[in-house]
Amino acid sequence: MKRYMLALATVSALALSAVGAHAQDKLKIGLIVTLSGPSAVLGGQVRDGFNLAVKTLGGKLGGVETEVVVADDELKPDVAVTKVKGLLERDQVNFVVGPVFSNVLQAIHKPVTDSSAFLISPNAGTSNFAGKQCNPNFFVTSYQNDQVHEVLGKYAQDKGFKKVFLMAPNYQAGKDSLAGFKRHFKGEVLDEVYTPLGQLDFSAELAKIAAAKPDAFFTFMPGGMGVNLVKQYRQAGLANIPFLSAFTTDESTLPAQKDDAVGFLGGANWAPNTDNPQNKAFVAAYEAAYGAVPGTYAMQAYDAALLIDSAIKATGGKVGDKDAVRAALKKANFTSLRGAFKFGNNNYPIQDFVLVKVAKRADGKFQTEVVETVFKDYVDVYAKECPLN
Repeated sequence: MKRYMLALATVSALALSAVGAHAQDKLKIGLIVTLSGPSAVLGGQVRDGFNLAVKTLGGKLGGVETEVVVADDELKPDVAVTKVKGLLERDQVNFVVGPVFSNVLQAIHKPVTDSSAFLISPNAGTSNFAGKQCNPNFFVTSYQNDQVHEVLGKYAQDKGFKKVFLMAPNYQAGKDSLAGFKRHFKGEVLDEVYTPLGQLDFSAELAKIAAAKPDAFFTFMPGGMGVNLVKQYRQAGLANIPFLSAFTTDESTLPAQKDDAVGFLGGANWAPNTDNPQNKAFVAAYEAAYGAVPGTYAMQAYDAALLIDSAIKATGGKVGDKDAVRAALKKANFTSLRGAFKFGNNNYPIQDFVLVKVAKRADGKFQTEVVETVFKDYVDVYAKECPLN
């Protein structure tokens, strides 16, 4: 009887082991983005762009059946930590993709990178994680926060603007944005205003801009904040002052801003009219699926899925081999929608950055369009502080 029970236990253990191994054949992705409040449109673009890639690839990444579990961080760091722990412990995801906002990234970075999962950011890219706090289990498919804003700083400098007024929300990405602008602009900063994250009434700040009479105004104001700022800027009669921004007039906000944003300039790593075959196919598929023009949030999320697909494919579907997956992620062996793309030593992209302008299309929809390339194969300034190879 003892021998029988021992044999039965052995068979059971082997069966459980086989079930566990088979379970690893399924890839689980935890997608954590903001889907509540005025900034929900940003999270929606990330979700839709990522899901479109998975659908286009037949529901598989790297040839492995893929399940995407979506969580709403509510733009609250404490909520995000709770949701991420659920994704890691309950859902046992292999990758966490997200978030949109940098304050949420700061909160979830350690819980994810200390776990058995990888963290892939399709948007937030703070300076600290690009530099001394870089992590081998953290990859970014967007940019380092400063870089897109640097485009406008260089543009303002090259145009000969002498005096500018700066404004951003009071959180890490806002601070990174103004630091990025000032890296290349050498003129006078008349004022540097930080507003509460989520502010929607800018009448007091617009009165300050009118009184300061700057040569140009630069802002970073994403989501619903950007929608209101652009409309109020036009209503205040300030459109004669050049409006320079990043993530303020883009495909996430233009459906609400409409004509109020036309002609405003921005910085980006891509635009819907980027001229390559893979991007044309993506834009057409996104518009067909969701009835909207995709923005960088959707593009970077789509690329995040392509990155994961390339890594799992390179390992032969060995989802659980973390070292092999990490090495494959680092190689970034996929065709990015934006064109040239590779990772620097800090796992942030080396890529081109462009000046874009808001335009109204013949079909009545609004989009940003490439004006000129400002930086080629640009490496962020913090990469040299990262100890990774």
